[in-house]
Amino acid sequence: MKNIKISRKEHKNEVRLFLEFEYDKELIALTKSLPDAIWSQTNKAWHVPDEPGMMKELFTTFKGKAWLEIPKANESDQKLINQETKAATPALPVLDAGVLKKVENFTLWMRSRRYSESTIKTYTDCIRTFLRYYASKPIEEISNDDLIRFNNKYVLANSYSASFQNQVVNAVKLFFGKIENKVLEIENIHRPKSEHRLPNVLSKEEVRAILEAHNNQKHRVMLSLIYACGLRRSELLHLKPEDVDSKRHMLIIRNAKGRKDRVVPISDKTIELLRQYYKMYKPKTWLFEGQEAGEQYSEHSLQSVLKQALGKTGINKPVTLHWLRHSYATHLLEAGTDLRYIQELLGHKSSKTTEIYTHVTEKSLQKIKSPFDDL
Repeated sequence: MKNIKISRKEHKNEVRLFLEFEYDKELIALTKSLPDAIWSQTNKAWHVPDEPGMMKELFTTFKGKAWLEIPKANESDQKLINQETKAATPALPVLDAGVLKKVENFTLWMRSRRYSESTIKTYTDCIRTFLRYYASKPIEEISNDDLIRFNNKYVLANSYSASFQNQVVNAVKLFFGKIENKVLEIENIHRPKSEHRLPNVLSKEEVRAILEAHNNQKHRVMLSLIYACGLRRSELLHLKPEDVDSKRHMLIIRNAKGRKDRVVPISDKTIELLRQYYKMYKPKTWLFEGQEAGEQYSEHSLQSVLKQALGKTGINKPVTLHWLRHSYATHLLEAGTDLRYIQELLGHKSSKTTEIYTHVTEKSLQKIKSPFDDL
């Protein structure tokens, strides 16, 4: 069987999974079917994003076609290797040129309608997986029953999340409605019940430890600004120098989730931190840039910044960047800030989204006296 060597390398300020193998048309075709697969002329190898689920996608794609060699497998990789050795998911077939063209048209249609790049990527990946599952069946013959079968035989059988299942249903509905001009009765498809999870919140002491962990000024400022203004990851990376209005003590967040602009207040402490950073790095296009001037800082590199900070603090919780945003909202609520203002600061469309923070605020919970204390 053919062999593919997989390694992690930093490429343009982003960690990617590089696939090295001898020239083979079938393996190249399979690699091209992977999300965001790019050929590197410098490294003479294909590479894909090192993101959650990608390693499993590699095993699924190349099952029965090639051995995957991972010389420096981490704990997560090794766990997956062990699982795949016992019972791997059969490889999905490659899409033919005609179907690939329709998927490309679907992507272009979403982009022309100004869907967010995140949504475009998610829906494109979902429809590509769905169509690969039914590669032997003409698209015009695909029905509601096929979507139900896919949910049971692929999504549930592989223990994929309820979120992924919903995304597939949304992507299939949009693709067939806009590209195939065929209406599937999506309303008859049983969607999974929504999970209602409480937001993960850090204490102020934990936040301080994370923000002070880095000596690198850029890294400290990026993490600090996420917490100081309750920013989403993409909102931070899309900031430009002119979005900082130091005279009015405002930060302008443009074209955020839901295609809305909003402003959040920034304190003198935050402004001073940004001034020091600006003098040191002098960003040109984006407020936070990669190694090359004018190049936007990558999402994966920002995640690495947080991961390194956690390693220095010794915090063992599975902290993500969004935890800092959750902590910002919760700490505001605990300080007595009106929930309506917090909704505006976070850019929530519905107040119900913001109300979830009332369930995790210490100020409210500590007022509750257990009946056990009266025994």
